Amino acid sequence: MLFAALRDMQWRRRRLVIAIISTGLVFAMTLVLTGLANGFRVEAQRTVDAMGVDAFVVKAGAAGPFLGATPFAQVDVPRVAAAPGVVAAAPLATAASTIREGTSARNATAFGAPAHGPGMPRVSEGQTPTTPDEVEVSSTLGKHIGEDLQVGARTLRIVGIVPNATALAKTPCIFLTTEGLQQLAYNGQPMITSIGIVGSPRQLPDGYQTVDRATGVTDLMRPLNVAVSAITIVAFLLWIVAVLIVGSLVYLSALERLRDFAVFKAIGVPTRSILAGLALQAVVVALVAAAVGVVLAQLLAPLFPMIVVVPVSAYLALPVIAIAIGLLASVAGLRRAVAVDPALAFGGP
Repeated sequence: MLFAALRDMQWRRRRLVIAIISTGLVFAMTLVLTGLANGFRVEAQRTVDAMGVDAFVVKAGAAGPFLGATPFAQVDVPRVAAAPGVVAAAPLATAASTIREGTSARNATAFGAPAHGPGMPRVSEGQTPTTPDEVEVSSTLGKHIGEDLQVGARTLRIVGIVPNATALAKTPCIFLTTEGLQQLAYNGQPMITSIGIVGSPRQLPDGYQTVDRATGVTDLMRPLNVAVSAITIVAFLLWIVAVLIVGSLVYLSALERLRDFAVFKAIGVPTRSILAGLALQAVVVALVAAAVGVVLAQLLAPLFPMIVVVPVSAYLALPVIAIAIGLLASVAGLRRAVAVDPALAFGGP
């Protein structure tokens, strides 16, 4: 029966090729959407890791060190730095900003940190900012050292380039000194949103709490939660489309082979062998489509304007999911094959 199923696939190869390409494109889009949702976390993880801190100290009750932070006075930094277990402490600040380029504008996320302390990312070109009027920028902005950058009402001089520093769906990041960020976002008031620390504090002053870097990543991603949920729903719908494509192929094949099934049943071929043949067709189509999907995903990912990082787990899970889709899609054809009357083999109704 398995040989008969393979011969039938050879006979209907054009239809199979169309189904494989269609299903492969669906699998590719599913992988790309998975990589897109994962890319949001990857870019936030890169930004947080580049700061070089072990944890963040925030006001008690704050949701995180960035977007969910509660600003507080910088005067409390020495108290945190003196806490047992703290090796180094740096006042950090975060704010949404707007970069103006002629008559156009684009969003950016601004971070403030001490010039030579934790929190200031290393540059791939140039140097870190040391005065409030200097800034290091993400390489995604396409700027060069020595150029002026109009951020809000201030004009800053670019002194360093940070490779691929983005957050919030490839929004470029810029990094100033803590004082520079305070002048940009807090009218020069000595306010900060968190304290980046190196070490593991055993006890903090009253009114403060420690959050780890994973919490910082989650906080930086918070505005994208709805988008990630929407992407997940679309990916789930694409899995359903894949099932329908493979299922329609197997069902049409079963309808065209009813007389064959009747002959098999009339000569005593077990029903399970017939079912295995149909299931084999569906699984082969789904697995080949999965391989095509992996190749197409690699070609489609660079076309997206945002970071697409498909996790290895998605590639490993795809063959398993493809087999499950193949078996699920073959159910309609299996039911039709089981119901066929052996009398049909002898010209019966």
